[in-house]
Amino acid sequence: QVQLVESGGGLVQPGGSLRLSCAGSGIPFSSYTMGWYRQAPGKQRELVADITVGGSTNYVDSVKGRFTISRDNAKNTVYLQMNSLKPEDTAVYYCHAGIATPYWGQGTQVTVSS
Repeated sequence: QVQLVESGGGLVQPGGSLRLSCAGSGIPFSSYTMGWYRQAPGKQRELVADITVGGSTNYVDSVKGRFTISRDNAKNTVYLQMNSLKPEDTAVYYCHAGIATPYWGQGTQVTVSS
């Protein structure tokens, strides 16, 4: 059974930081591209960042220079370090494993507000 469990969300003021974690099980984690997506109310889910097996990274333009995705294959965990957070970053953040797979986490809420 595949499980992806996110943690680290919460309420933070504009300009603050959060680090999201996603722990995976039931898959050969080191063989999967891992991604972070987000969905804000009334909007479609969008890719925020992903990281390949080889460590190559990709970011949506709106987070470049502020967010960093990384992975620790020994811990079956992928991270999203989010700095200089803005109110428009408010969303539910989801972890995803693989390409076009049904493997999603349950989501973690990130709220950026003063």
